[in-house]
Amino acid sequence: MKKDIENEADIRLLVDTFYDKVNADDLLSPVFNDFAAVDWQHHLPVMYSFWSSILFGSTAYKGRPFPKHLRLPIEPQHFSRWIQLFEATVSELFSGEKAGEAKVKARSIAQLFQMKMGFINVISKSQ
Repeated sequence: MKKDIENEADIRLLVDTFYDKVNADDLLSPVFNDFAAVDWQHHLPVMYSFWSSILFGSTAYKGRPFPKHLRLPIEPQHFSRWIQLFEATVSELFSGEKAGEAKVKARSIAQLFQMKMGFINVISKSQ
């Protein structure tokens, strides 16, 4: 039986495993490695802090992730693949309330980014 996401070591395992999949992915790897030229030694600790703040309420993450994504050549299919890989990674490694929360939070982040980028139209309730 898999355990839930419980501590910083679990966050590191999730983030490292997920980005290993991203780096091996034909759709996402070029965005991260060719276009953005991500410095993984710097980026991974930022992602540990980000997910720790999301899942455990830590105050380690101080960044603004959305503006960094605006310049990337990404489309809805990139978000779909990102979510697919993230959820598969969580399911592969963990099970429980925090694991479920991680999936929900990731989906919310992807939807918010897509909305801000104009990929998702928000229809007002008055229509």
